[in-house]
Amino acid sequence: MRFLIFFSIVMGVWLVFHLYVGWRLWALPVFASPKGHRILLLGLAVLYVSYPLGRMLYHHGWPRLGTALEYGGGIWMGTLVVLLPMLGIVDLVTLFGLVLKPWVVPLKTAAIGVGLVLAVVAWIGGYVRPRTVDLEVELPNLPASADGLVVVQLTDLHLGALIGERRLRSVIEQIDGMNPDLVVVTGDLIDGDAGTVETMVPALKTLTAPLGVYSILGNHEIYAGPERCRKLMRDSGFVVLDNAAVEVTPGLWVAGVPDSGRGPGTDGLDGALEAALAEVGEGGAVIFLQHSPGNEEATATDGAGLMLNGHTHGGQIWPFHYMVLRAYPHIAGVRKVGGMTQVVSRGAGRWGAPMRLFAPSEIYRITLRSPDATR
Repeated sequence: MRFLIFFSIVMGVWLVFHLYVGWRLWALPVFASPKGHRILLLGLAVLYVSYPLGRMLYHHGWPRLGTALEYGGGIWMGTLVVLLPMLGIVDLVTLFGLVLKPWVVPLKTAAIGVGLVLAVVAWIGGYVRPRTVDLEVELPNLPASADGLVVVQLTDLHLGALIGERRLRSVIEQIDGMNPDLVVVTGDLIDGDAGTVETMVPALKTLTAPLGVYSILGNHEIYAGPERCRKLMRDSGFVVLDNAAVEVTPGLWVAGVPDSGRGPGTDGLDGALEAALAEVGEGGAVIFLQHSPGNEEATATDGAGLMLNGHTHGGQIWPFHYMVLRAYPHIAGVRKVGGMTQVVSRGAGRWGAPMRLFAPSEIYRITLRSPDATR
């Protein structure tokens, strides 16, 4: 029932977006005829259903057709996201065509042109190799013997129909070049089809680090089937943290909780947080893995020194990040919460539209520093 409500809301908003674009294109010369109107309406109808129809066909025995529709629908999704503000700016300037009437059509045409250029830039951005973000973090209680230890965070790769083994191997090669001591995977490694990713297990096994690879479930693993995804990760050699903590080297613990799969925020995970940190020895340094941002104050209060999140994609496509900010006040980058450092990564992959605009994909390379070390 929760999914049906969410799906209905999303499709309703999606319909409003299409109606607005259709309304603003209706009077343009290229569509200003009965035939043009029919073409416009048919095109918008096909584009409206293409992405969700592609997802359904993919999961119901039509993988090639489903993938093609999903990819095309994803490109339209990203294009629409950048077209909306361009047309909106024209409406604000012309008061929806009430003023500057001779300029309405040229301004709309220019807005569409700018939107299409931005869409091409975003499409290219969706395929650019993730940037490496180097960061030093002083971790409370970290023993001097662990000073300089390197942690690499991989998140939101979204392996599946649209992101496959080629991208995976490229990302693993990039991580190997970072010489990590420890790798953490903070959710949404799998997009929605565990079966497709199970064929990539041999490649996933090549993701290694001296102190191990630790992972948690993101919301997409919940959608794809949590038990099947847990098995897939374990078969790949990962240690899956389900409300648990592991001491990876004396005095340094990695703790993690699975995502609730309930959408924005993780407010229902207080008990899981307590359970995850219960195993940590007194005075231990803690890296805490949680897919969605949330509960930062409680996590800091309970003793975590570094919190690693993903999920937001940094908004992925401008100006969509303004909507993401309504759910998550901190959608990318580094900030301090009390004595804890929080890192929210934009992720190494993408979801929906195969595009990124002003929100580049990234992989964090974090060097841990001990307060007691002499440097």
